[in-house]
Amino acid sequence: MFASVTTSPLNAPTCYETFTAQLPAGETGAIVTFTGRVRDFNDTGALDGIELEHYPGMTENAMAKLLDEARERFSLIDAGVVHRVGHIANNEDIVWVGCAAMRRQAAFDAAAFIMDTLKQAVPLWKKEFATNGEGAWVKPKASDTQAAMQWLKSDDKEAQSE
Repeated sequence: MFASVTTSPLNAPTCYETFTAQLPAGETGAIVTFTGRVRDFNDTGALDGIELEHYPGMTENAMAKLLDEARERFSLIDAGVVHRVGHIANNEDIVWVGCAAMRRQAAFDAAAFIMDTLKQAVPLWKKEFATNGEGAWVKPKASDTQAAMQWLKSDDKEAQSE
């Protein structure tokens, strides 16, 4: 398992190679990866990059805790996440997630869970820059909260069926 924060550009193939190099031979039936990129627009118009800030140490610990939860919940063989901070230009990679499992559905579900929960559980703060150079801090979106809450609801359903 690895959870890291970097100011360097992400390289998805390198993340994949690092992740798969540590997997035990013969146990993995599925690997799902996700790479998030900076969009050049938001609800109000065109953007010219973003800036992400984090709380060193706390951010990595929160990511590691999230990966541990995903590993347990989805019976993963392993999981990894790398998140970029600092100034990031449009169309650059911002986050990489990898999930390895015996079965594909577990790997897909775990990757979705990590991404849906990351914005709620990991201390990262985003500022978007308009094309005129003005920056604005991004407030939590209702859709992100709803996505994370769906996983809590599925926990409730599982607990009730036990």
